Amino acid sequence: MKKKLLYVGAFLLIAASFSSCEDLLNNCKTCALNTYEDGVLISSAQEAEYCDAELIAIQATPDVTIGNTVSKWECD
Repeated sequence: MKKKLLYVGAFLLIAASFSSCEDLLNNCKTCALNTYEDGVLISSAQEAEYCDAELIAIQATPDVTIGNTVSKWECD
């Protein structure tokens, strides 16, 4: 019985070592700068992929409001 548990444990350890960590290490999103007037999208910049520090900077950027026009970064 102990041998079976050892084999199962070893199998699980090996299986876990083959799993991809890319999603954990690669923090990327597709973002675009969108402009809305009265809640209606009037302009959208071409989407681009941002990762790590660039992504954090974009997500920390506050919305810019001038009158009834709002420009803001939106990421997927």
